[in-house]
Amino acid sequence: MAQRSGFLSLGAFLYPSGHHIAAWRHPDAKADAGIDFQHYVALAQAAEAAKFDLIFLADGVGTRGDDTEFLSRTAHSYQAQFEPITLLSALGAVTKRIGLVGTASTSFNEPYHVARKFASLDHISGGRAGWNLVTSSSEHEARNFNRDHHLAHADRYERAAEFADVVTGLWNSWEDDAFLRDKASGRYYDPARRHVLRHKGKHFSVQGPLNVSRTPQGHPVVVQAGSSEAGKELAARTGEAVFTAQQTVEDAVAFYADVKGRLARYGREPDDLKILPGVFPVVAESESEAREKFEQLQSLIDPVVGLALVSGLSGGFDLSGYPLDGPIPELPETNASKSRQRLVIDLARRENLTIRQLYQRVAGARGHWQLVGTPVQIADQLEERFRKFGADGYNIMSPVLPGGLTDFIALVLPELRRRGLFRTEYSGSTLREHLGLRRPAHPAASSEPAAPTIAAAA
Repeated sequence: MAQRSGFLSLGAFLYPSGHHIAAWRHPDAKADAGIDFQHYVALAQAAEAAKFDLIFLADGVGTRGDDTEFLSRTAHSYQAQFEPITLLSALGAVTKRIGLVGTASTSFNEPYHVARKFASLDHISGGRAGWNLVTSSSEHEARNFNRDHHLAHADRYERAAEFADVVTGLWNSWEDDAFLRDKASGRYYDPARRHVLRHKGKHFSVQGPLNVSRTPQGHPVVVQAGSSEAGKELAARTGEAVFTAQQTVEDAVAFYADVKGRLARYGREPDDLKILPGVFPVVAESESEAREKFEQLQSLIDPVVGLALVSGLSGGFDLSGYPLDGPIPELPETNASKSRQRLVIDLARRENLTIRQLYQRVAGARGHWQLVGTPVQIADQLEERFRKFGADGYNIMSPVLPGGLTDFIALVLPELRRRGLFRTEYSGSTLREHLGLRRPAHPAASSEPAAPTIAAAA
Protein backbone atom coordinates (compact mmCIF):
# COMPACT_ATOMS: atom_id res chain seq x y z
CA MET A 1 0.00 0.00 0.00
CA ALA A 2 1.07 3.58 -0.66
CA GLN A 3 1.91 5.47 2.51
CA ARG A 4 -0.82 7.79 3.68
CA SER A 5 -1.53 9.06 7.18
CA GLY A 6 -4.39 10.84 8.88
CA PHE A 7 -8.01 10.04 9.56
CA LEU A 8 -10.55 9.14 6.92
CA SER A 9 -13.91 10.93 6.94
CA LEU A 10 -17.23 9.17 7.45
CA GLY A 11 -20.72 10.24 6.53
CA ALA A 12 -23.90 8.45 7.57
CA PHE A 13 -26.18 8.40 4.52
CA LEU A 14 -29.64 8.13 6.08
CA TYR A 15 -32.17 6.56 3.74
CA PRO A 16 -35.40 6.00 5.70
CA SER A 17 -35.57 2.23 6.30
CA GLY A 18 -32.14 1.50 4.84
CA HIS A 19 -30.44 1.42 1.46
CA HIS A 20 -31.34 -2.07 0.32
CA ILE A 21 -34.25 -1.89 -2.10
CA ALA A 22 -36.21 -4.30 0.12
CA ALA A 23 -35.10 -2.84 3.47
CA TRP A 24 -38.59 -1.69 4.45
CA ARG A 25 -39.75 -5.32 4.42
CA HIS A 26 -37.06 -6.48 6.85
CA PRO A 27 -38.48 -7.52 10.25
CA ASP A 28 -36.15 -5.11 12.09
CA ALA A 29 -36.88 -2.10 9.86
CA LYS A 30 -39.36 0.67 10.52
CA ALA A 31 -41.66 0.65 7.51
CA ASP A 32 -42.83 4.21 8.23
CA ALA A 33 -39.32 5.53 8.87
CA GLY A 34 -39.57 8.28 6.25
CA ILE A 35 -42.09 10.21 8.33
CA ASP A 36 -40.87 9.25 11.81
CA PHE A 37 -38.87 12.15 13.23
CA GLN A 38 -37.77 10.25 16.33
CA HIS A 39 -36.26 7.58 14.06
CA TYR A 40 -34.02 10.24 12.50
CA VAL A 41 -33.19 11.74 15.89
CA ALA A 42 -31.95 8.37 17.14
CA LEU A 43 -29.85 7.81 13.98
CA ALA A 44 -28.32 11.30 14.02
CA GLN A 45 -27.45 11.07 17.71
CA ALA A 46 -25.93 7.59 17.26
CA ALA A 47 -23.78 8.85 14.37
CA GLU A 48 -22.71 11.87 16.42
CA ALA A 49 -21.83 9.73 19.45
CA ALA A 50 -19.66 7.66 17.09
CA LYS A 51 -17.95 10.89 15.86
CA PHE A 52 -19.08 10.68 12.22
CA ASP A 53 -18.24 13.78 10.20
CA LEU A 54 -21.76 14.21 8.87
CA ILE A 55 -25.18 12.86 8.16
CA PHE A 56 -26.40 13.05 4.59
CA LEU A 57 -29.90 13.19 3.12
CA ALA A 58 -30.69 12.55 -0.53
CA ASP A 59 -33.80 14.02 -2.13
CA GLY A 60 -36.03 13.98 -5.16
CA VAL A 61 -38.89 16.33 -5.93
CA GLY A 62 -41.05 13.77 -7.67
CA THR A 63 -41.79 10.07 -7.46
CA ARG A 64 -39.80 7.69 -9.62
CA GLY A 65 -42.28 6.86 -12.34
CA ASP A 66 -45.98 6.27 -12.93
CA ASP A 67 -46.05 2.49 -12.63
CA THR A 68 -48.21 1.98 -9.56
CA GLU A 69 -47.52 -1.75 -9.51
CA PHE A 70 -43.85 -0.90 -8.91
CA LEU A 71 -44.39 2.21 -6.79
CA SER A 72 -46.83 0.49 -4.46
CA ARG A 73 -44.19 -2.14 -3.66
CA THR A 74 -41.21 0.08 -2.81
CA ALA A 75 -40.22 2.66 -0.20
CA HIS A 76 -37.39 3.94 -2.44
CA SER A 77 -39.33 6.45 -4.52
CA TYR A 78 -39.56 9.62 -2.41
CA GLN A 79 -43.24 8.92 -1.82
CA ALA A 80 -43.45 9.36 1.95
CA GLN A 81 -40.51 11.14 3.52
CA PHE A 82 -39.50 14.52 4.87
CA GLU A 83 -38.14 17.47 2.92
CA PRO A 84 -34.44 17.50 3.86
CA ILE A 85 -33.85 21.12 4.91
CA THR A 86 -36.82 20.99 7.24
CA LEU A 87 -35.58 17.72 8.73
CA LEU A 88 -31.95 18.87 9.06
CA SER A 89 -33.01 22.09 10.78
CA ALA A 90 -34.90 20.04 13.35
CA LEU A 91 -31.99 17.62 13.76
CA GLY A 92 -29.65 20.56 14.26
CA ALA A 93 -31.52 21.33 17.47
CA VAL A 94 -30.99 17.83 18.92
CA THR A 95 -27.32 17.42 17.91
CA LYS A 96 -24.24 19.55 18.65
CA ARG A 97 -21.28 18.58 16.48
CA ILE A 98 -22.16 16.39 13.51
CA GLY A 99 -22.38 17.92 10.02
CA LEU A 100 -25.79 18.26 8.34
CA VAL A 101 -25.75 17.78 4.55
CA GLY A 102 -28.90 17.93 2.45
CA THR A 103 -29.73 17.78 -1.23
CA ALA A 104 -31.26 20.60 -3.27
CA SER A 105 -31.56 20.55 -7.04
CA THR A 106 -30.26 23.33 -9.25
CA SER A 107 -32.83 22.35 -11.88
CA PHE A 108 -35.93 22.90 -9.74
CA ASN A 109 -34.98 25.69 -7.36
CA GLU A 110 -33.90 29.31 -7.52
CA PRO A 111 -30.43 30.29 -6.27
CA TYR A 112 -31.75 32.81 -3.75
CA HIS A 113 -33.95 30.18 -2.08
CA VAL A 114 -31.09 27.69 -1.79
CA ALA A 115 -28.58 30.29 -0.56
CA ARG A 116 -30.98 31.55 2.09
CA LYS A 117 -32.05 28.13 3.39
CA PHE A 118 -28.56 26.66 3.72
CA ALA A 119 -27.14 29.88 5.20
CA SER A 120 -29.93 29.76 7.77
CA LEU A 121 -29.15 26.11 8.53
CA ASP A 122 -25.48 26.99 9.01
CA HIS A 123 -26.41 29.65 11.56
CA ILE A 124 -28.98 27.44 13.33
CA SER A 125 -26.49 24.58 13.65
CA GLY A 126 -23.45 26.65 14.58
CA GLY A 127 -21.55 25.96 11.35
CA ARG A 128 -22.52 22.41 10.38
CA ALA A 129 -24.42 22.84 7.10
CA GLY A 130 -23.58 21.35 3.72
CA TRP A 131 -25.43 21.66 0.42
CA ASN A 132 -25.43 18.63 -1.88
CA LEU A 133 -25.69 20.19 -5.33
CA VAL A 134 -27.48 17.97 -7.87
CA THR A 135 -29.01 18.63 -11.26
CA SER A 136 -31.71 15.94 -10.94
CA SER A 137 -32.26 13.33 -13.63
CA SER A 138 -35.97 12.49 -13.67
CA GLU A 139 -38.64 13.46 -16.15
CA HIS A 140 -41.16 13.05 -13.35
CA GLU A 141 -39.48 15.80 -11.36
CA ALA A 142 -39.54 18.08 -14.40
CA ARG A 143 -43.31 17.62 -14.77
CA ASN A 144 -43.81 19.03 -11.29
CA PHE A 145 -42.07 22.24 -12.34
CA ASN A 146 -43.86 23.43 -15.47
CA ARG A 147 -41.90 21.26 -17.91
CA ASP A 148 -42.90 18.35 -20.11
CA HIS A 149 -39.30 17.13 -20.28
CA HIS A 150 -36.15 17.60 -18.25
CA LEU A 151 -33.38 19.83 -19.57
CA ALA A 152 -30.73 18.12 -21.66
CA HIS A 153 -27.77 16.87 -19.61
CA ALA A 154 -25.34 19.51 -20.92
CA ASP A 155 -27.89 22.30 -20.41
CA ARG A 156 -28.65 21.39 -16.83
CA TYR A 157 -24.94 21.31 -15.95
CA GLU A 158 -24.50 24.71 -17.58
CA ARG A 159 -27.39 25.96 -15.46
CA ALA A 160 -25.89 24.28 -12.38
CA ALA A 161 -22.54 26.02 -12.86
CA GLU A 162 -24.19 29.44 -13.01
CA PHE A 163 -26.49 28.49 -10.12
CA ALA A 164 -23.48 27.62 -7.94
CA ASP A 165 -21.81 30.92 -8.80
CA VAL A 166 -24.93 32.86 -7.82
CA VAL A 167 -25.36 30.98 -4.54
CA THR A 168 -21.70 31.56 -3.62
CA GLY A 169 -22.01 35.22 -4.55
CA LEU A 170 -25.07 35.59 -2.35
CA TRP A 171 -23.28 33.90 0.54
CA ASN A 172 -20.65 36.64 0.17
CA SER A 173 -23.21 39.45 0.44
CA TRP A 174 -21.76 40.46 3.80
CA GLU A 175 -18.28 40.46 5.22
CA ASP A 176 -17.74 38.58 8.47
CA ASP A 177 -17.85 41.69 10.65
CA ALA A 178 -20.42 43.67 8.64
CA PHE A 179 -23.08 43.66 11.35
CA LEU A 180 -22.01 46.10 14.06
CA ARG A 181 -25.30 46.22 15.98
CA ASP A 182 -23.93 49.24 17.85
CA LYS A 183 -26.74 50.58 20.00
CA ALA A 184 -24.78 53.66 21.09
CA SER A 185 -24.08 54.90 17.57
CA GLY A 186 -27.28 53.60 16.07
CA ARG A 187 -25.39 51.81 13.31
CA TYR A 188 -26.72 48.28 12.66
CA TYR A 189 -24.25 47.34 9.92
CA ASP A 190 -21.29 48.87 8.12
CA PRO A 191 -22.45 49.88 4.61
CA ALA A 192 -18.91 49.41 3.27
CA ARG A 193 -19.07 45.72 4.16
CA ARG A 194 -22.29 45.05 2.28
CA HIS A 195 -21.83 43.65 -1.24
CA VAL A 196 -24.67 43.60 -3.78
CA LEU A 197 -24.28 40.79 -6.31
CA ARG A 198 -26.10 42.24 -9.34
CA HIS A 199 -25.75 39.02 -11.30
CA LYS A 200 -27.10 38.87 -14.85
CA GLY A 201 -26.38 35.67 -16.74
CA LYS A 202 -27.90 33.27 -19.23
CA HIS A 203 -30.10 31.50 -16.70
CA PHE A 204 -30.44 33.87 -13.75
CA SER A 205 -30.82 37.54 -12.93
CA VAL A 206 -30.30 38.05 -9.19
CA GLN A 207 -29.62 41.40 -7.57
CA GLY A 208 -28.99 40.51 -3.92
CA PRO A 209 -27.81 40.97 -1.27
CA LEU A 210 -28.82 37.88 0.65
CA ASN A 211 -30.85 38.75 3.74
CA VAL A 212 -28.81 36.37 5.93
CA SER A 213 -25.45 37.42 7.36
CA ARG A 214 -22.21 35.58 6.55
CA THR A 215 -22.30 32.21 8.24
CA PRO A 216 -20.07 30.53 10.84
CA GLN A 217 -18.30 28.49 8.14
CA GLY A 218 -17.91 31.45 5.79
CA HIS A 219 -20.39 29.54 3.70
CA PRO A 220 -21.86 26.04 3.92
CA VAL A 221 -19.78 23.19 2.50
CA VAL A 222 -20.66 22.54 -1.14
CA VAL A 223 -21.06 18.84 -1.93
CA GLN A 224 -21.68 17.23 -5.31
CA ALA A 225 -22.73 13.79 -6.45
CA GLY A 226 -22.15 13.81 -10.23
CA SER A 227 -19.44 11.64 -11.80
CA SER A 228 -19.97 12.39 -15.49
CA GLU A 229 -17.46 14.57 -17.31
CA ALA A 230 -19.63 17.61 -16.72
CA GLY A 231 -20.12 16.60 -13.09
CA LYS A 232 -16.39 16.14 -12.47
CA GLU A 233 -15.60 19.51 -13.99
CA LEU A 234 -18.26 21.25 -11.91
CA ALA A 235 -16.92 19.52 -8.78
CA ALA A 236 -13.37 20.64 -9.57
CA ARG A 237 -14.51 24.25 -9.96
CA THR A 238 -17.02 24.58 -7.13
CA GLY A 239 -17.24 21.40 -5.01
CA GLU A 240 -15.68 20.79 -1.61
CA ALA A 241 -16.76 17.16 -1.24
CA VAL A 242 -17.85 14.62 -3.84
CA PHE A 243 -20.09 11.63 -3.24
CA THR A 244 -19.34 9.09 -5.96
CA ALA A 245 -19.55 5.41 -6.93
CA GLN A 246 -16.83 3.09 -8.25
CA GLN A 247 -16.90 -0.70 -8.25
CA THR A 248 -13.15 -1.41 -8.28
CA VAL A 249 -10.13 0.03 -6.51
CA GLU A 250 -8.57 0.76 -9.91
CA ASP A 251 -11.59 2.82 -10.96
CA ALA A 252 -11.61 4.59 -7.59
CA VAL A 253 -7.93 5.54 -7.84
CA ALA A 254 -8.43 6.75 -11.42
CA PHE A 255 -11.47 8.86 -10.49
CA TYR A 256 -9.65 10.35 -7.49
CA ALA A 257 -6.62 11.32 -9.59
CA ASP A 258 -8.82 12.67 -12.38
CA VAL A 259 -10.92 14.98 -10.20
CA LYS A 260 -8.06 16.13 -7.98
CA GLY A 261 -5.99 16.75 -11.08
CA ARG A 262 -8.55 19.25 -12.38
CA LEU A 263 -8.36 21.51 -9.32
CA ALA A 264 -5.16 23.38 -10.21
CA ARG A 265 -6.69 25.11 -13.22
CA TYR A 266 -9.20 26.72 -10.88
CA GLY A 267 -6.51 27.85 -8.47
CA ARG A 268 -7.34 25.16 -5.95
CA GLU A 269 -5.29 22.68 -3.93
CA PRO A 270 -5.94 18.89 -3.74
CA ASP A 271 -7.04 19.16 -0.10
CA ASP A 272 -9.73 21.69 -1.05
CA LEU A 273 -11.93 18.80 -2.23
CA LYS A 274 -12.72 15.56 -0.38
CA ILE A 275 -13.77 12.45 -2.29
CA LEU A 276 -16.21 10.27 -0.34
CA PRO A 277 -17.50 7.20 -2.22
CA GLY A 278 -20.66 5.47 -1.10
CA VAL A 279 -20.16 2.14 0.70
CA PHE A 280 -22.87 -0.43 1.50
CA PRO A 281 -21.49 -2.60 4.35
CA VAL A 282 -23.12 -5.78 5.66
CA VAL A 283 -21.04 -6.73 8.69
CA ALA A 284 -21.16 -9.49 11.29
CA GLU A 285 -18.75 -11.28 13.60
CA SER A 286 -18.31 -14.09 11.05
CA GLU A 287 -18.37 -14.05 7.27
CA SER A 288 -21.08 -16.72 7.17
CA GLU A 289 -23.31 -14.63 9.43
CA ALA A 290 -22.74 -11.57 7.25
CA ARG A 291 -23.67 -13.58 4.14
CA GLU A 292 -26.78 -14.85 5.88
CA LYS A 293 -27.82 -11.29 6.76
CA PHE A 294 -27.31 -10.19 3.18
CA GLU A 295 -29.20 -13.13 1.69
CA GLN A 296 -32.13 -12.46 3.99
CA LEU A 297 -32.44 -9.02 2.42
CA GLN A 298 -31.97 -10.41 -1.09
CA SER A 299 -34.83 -12.86 -0.55
CA LEU A 300 -37.20 -9.94 0.04
CA ILE A 301 -36.66 -8.36 -3.41
CA ASP A 302 -39.87 -8.25 -5.43
CA PRO A 303 -39.03 -8.96 -9.11
CA VAL A 304 -41.26 -6.04 -10.15
CA VAL A 305 -39.17 -3.72 -7.97
CA GLY A 306 -35.88 -5.25 -9.09
CA LEU A 307 -36.70 -4.79 -12.76
CA ALA A 308 -37.80 -1.19 -12.21
CA LEU A 309 -34.57 -0.52 -10.29
CA VAL A 310 -32.40 -1.72 -13.17
CA SER A 311 -34.53 0.19 -15.67
CA GLY A 312 -34.03 3.39 -13.67
CA LEU A 313 -30.31 2.96 -13.11
CA SER A 314 -29.65 2.08 -16.74
CA GLY A 315 -31.12 5.32 -18.00
CA GLY A 316 -34.86 5.10 -17.42
CA PHE A 317 -35.48 2.69 -20.30
CA ASP A 318 -38.33 0.18 -19.97
CA LEU A 319 -36.80 -3.30 -19.76
CA SER A 320 -40.08 -5.12 -19.03
CA GLY A 321 -40.20 -6.56 -22.54
CA TYR A 322 -36.89 -8.38 -22.13
CA PRO A 323 -36.44 -11.77 -20.42
CA LEU A 324 -35.28 -11.47 -16.81
CA ASP A 325 -32.82 -14.30 -17.35
CA GLY A 326 -31.36 -12.80 -20.50
CA PRO A 327 -28.64 -10.16 -20.89
CA ILE A 328 -29.26 -6.45 -20.59
CA PRO A 329 -29.80 -5.15 -24.14
CA GLU A 330 -27.79 -2.48 -25.91
CA LEU A 331 -29.18 0.84 -24.76
CA PRO A 332 -28.88 4.37 -26.15
CA GLU A 333 -27.18 7.07 -24.09
CA THR A 334 -29.50 8.50 -21.47
CA ASN A 335 -30.49 12.07 -20.64
CA ALA A 336 -30.67 10.99 -17.00
CA SER A 337 -27.59 10.08 -14.92
CA LYS A 338 -24.93 9.27 -17.51
CA SER A 339 -22.28 8.15 -15.00
CA ARG A 340 -24.63 5.74 -13.22
CA GLN A 341 -25.90 4.30 -16.51
CA ARG A 342 -22.33 3.64 -17.61
CA LEU A 343 -21.39 2.08 -14.27
CA VAL A 344 -24.38 -0.31 -14.23
CA ILE A 345 -24.00 -1.40 -17.85
CA ASP A 346 -20.25 -1.91 -17.44
CA LEU A 347 -20.92 -4.03 -14.34
CA ALA A 348 -23.38 -6.21 -16.24
CA ARG A 349 -20.98 -6.68 -19.16
CA ARG A 350 -17.91 -7.28 -16.97
CA GLU A 351 -19.61 -9.96 -14.87
CA ASN A 352 -21.82 -11.33 -17.68
CA LEU A 353 -24.98 -10.72 -15.63
CA THR A 354 -28.57 -11.34 -16.67
CA ILE A 355 -31.16 -8.66 -15.90
CA ARG A 356 -32.25 -10.66 -12.82
CA GLN A 357 -28.66 -11.09 -11.64
CA LEU A 358 -28.01 -7.41 -12.24
CA TYR A 359 -30.91 -6.27 -10.10
CA GLN A 360 -29.82 -8.67 -7.38
CA ARG A 361 -26.30 -7.25 -7.67
CA VAL A 362 -27.36 -3.59 -7.34
CA ALA A 363 -30.43 -3.95 -5.09
CA GLY A 364 -28.41 -3.03 -2.02
CA ALA A 365 -26.20 -0.18 -3.10
CA ARG A 366 -27.69 0.98 -6.43
CA GLY A 367 -24.28 0.88 -8.08
CA HIS A 368 -22.21 1.88 -5.05
CA TRP A 369 -19.51 -0.30 -3.49
CA GLN A 370 -20.97 -3.31 -1.69
CA LEU A 371 -19.06 -5.08 1.10
CA VAL A 372 -20.18 -8.20 2.97
CA GLY A 373 -17.94 -9.66 5.66
CA THR A 374 -16.34 -9.39 9.07
CA PRO A 375 -15.12 -6.16 10.68
CA VAL A 376 -11.52 -6.99 9.71
CA GLN A 377 -12.46 -7.82 6.10
CA ILE A 378 -14.43 -4.60 5.68
CA ALA A 379 -11.79 -2.48 7.41
CA ASP A 380 -9.10 -4.02 5.16
CA GLN A 381 -10.94 -2.90 2.03
CA LEU A 382 -11.76 0.56 3.36
CA GLU A 383 -8.13 1.01 4.37
CA GLU A 384 -6.80 -0.18 1.02
CA ARG A 385 -8.86 2.29 -0.99
CA PHE A 386 -8.01 5.12 1.40
CA ARG A 387 -4.26 4.44 1.47
CA LYS A 388 -4.07 4.00 -2.31
CA PHE A 389 -5.68 7.45 -2.79
CA GLY A 390 -9.00 6.16 -4.07
CA ALA A 391 -10.97 7.95 -1.33
CA ASP A 392 -10.63 10.51 1.44
CA GLY A 393 -13.38 8.76 3.36
CA TYR A 394 -16.76 7.13 2.82
CA ASN A 395 -20.48 7.79 2.88
CA ILE A 396 -21.85 4.79 4.77
CA MET A 397 -25.05 3.41 3.22
CA SER A 398 -26.53 1.15 5.89
CA PRO A 399 -28.46 -1.83 4.44
CA VAL A 400 -31.23 -1.61 7.06
CA LEU A 401 -31.83 1.11 9.63
CA PRO A 402 -31.24 1.39 12.48
CA GLY A 403 -29.45 -1.98 12.71
CA GLY A 404 -27.04 -1.50 9.81
CA LEU A 405 -25.67 1.74 11.27
CA THR A 406 -25.38 0.41 14.81
CA ASP A 407 -23.62 -2.72 13.49
CA PHE A 408 -21.06 -0.58 11.64
CA ILE A 409 -20.50 1.57 14.72
CA ALA A 410 -20.14 -1.41 17.06
CA LEU A 411 -18.06 -3.67 14.80
CA VAL A 412 -16.15 -1.72 12.14
CA LEU A 413 -15.32 1.56 13.90
CA PRO A 414 -13.29 -0.11 16.68
CA GLU A 415 -11.21 -1.84 14.00
CA LEU A 416 -10.65 1.41 12.10
CA ARG A 417 -9.65 3.14 15.33
CA ARG A 418 -7.28 0.33 16.23
CA ARG A 419 -5.51 1.05 12.92
CA GLY A 420 -5.41 4.80 13.62
CA LEU A 421 -7.79 5.54 10.75
CA PHE A 422 -10.66 7.26 12.54
CA ARG A 423 -11.01 9.82 15.32
CA THR A 424 -12.03 9.00 18.87
CA GLU A 425 -13.24 12.54 19.55
CA TYR A 426 -14.12 15.66 17.56
CA SER A 427 -11.38 18.28 17.55
CA GLY A 428 -13.53 20.98 15.94
CA SER A 429 -17.13 22.11 15.96
CA THR A 430 -17.91 22.83 12.28
CA LEU A 431 -18.33 20.55 9.29
CA ARG A 432 -15.33 22.23 7.64
CA GLU A 433 -13.18 21.41 10.64
CA HIS A 434 -14.32 17.78 10.62
CA LEU A 435 -13.47 17.42 6.91
CA GLY A 436 -10.22 19.39 7.09
CA LEU A 437 -11.46 22.12 4.74
CA ARG A 438 -10.36 25.74 4.90
CA ARG A 439 -12.83 28.42 5.90
CA PRO A 440 -13.22 30.54 2.74
CA ALA A 441 -12.04 34.12 3.04
CA HIS A 442 -14.45 36.78 1.86
CA PRO A 443 -13.40 38.07 -1.60
CA ALA A 444 -13.17 41.60 -0.21
CA ALA A 445 -10.53 40.37 2.21
CA SER A 446 -8.45 38.65 -0.49
CA SER A 447 -5.54 41.00 0.12
CA GLU A 448 -5.35 39.81 3.72
CA PRO A 449 -3.55 36.58 4.68
CA ALA A 450 -5.65 33.49 4.00
CA ALA A 451 -7.08 31.53 6.90
CA PRO A 452 -4.79 28.65 7.91
CA THR A 453 -5.63 25.23 6.57
CA ILE A 454 -7.18 22.98 9.18
CA ALA A 455 -5.22 19.79 9.76
CA ALA A 456 -6.48 16.84 7.74
CA ALA A 457 -6.74 14.78 10.91
CA ALA A 458 -9.15 17.24 12.56
